Amino acid sequence: MEKGDRPVTLLDGDIVRHNLSSELNFSKEHRDINVRRIGFVASEITKNRGIAICAPIAPYTETRSQIRKTVETYGGFIQVYISTPIEECEKRDRKGMYAKARAGIIKGFTGIDDPYEIPKSSEIEINTLNLSPDEASQEVMLFLGQKGYI
Repeated sequence: MEKGDRPVTLLDGDIVRHNLSSELNFSKEHRDINVRRIGFVASEITKNRGIAICAPIAPYTETRSQIRKTVETYGGFIQVYISTPIEECEKRDRKGMYAKARAGIIKGFTGIDDPYEIPKSSEIEINTLNLSPDEASQEVMLFLGQKGYI
């Protein structure tokens, strides 16, 4: 926001799910619906010259590709792959979701008993084992600057 004159909107997966998708569960079909809704909102923001930062867990390649096409109709699309081994995700699990999935309380949990399809077409890959959050955001900002987005 400090580097430009365009409005920036953060679409956090949990917040969008709570406000726009609360009727959905965590089945593959419903996760896809939630991620597609985020993509639709992002395309509307982009259509109106805004910048949408989308932060859902989007585990399926096909859905990510569909969203890319939708957003690119109106502007740029930068996919950032936050590369974190499942073991590290479990260590950082503040909500206890991975423990519940391992115990069988939560079914269809991404990375445990449902796949995460690693992106093959990301513009940026951030390995969170090697970078702090501040360093990771700096990498993204440098990329955006190099590509003329900011």
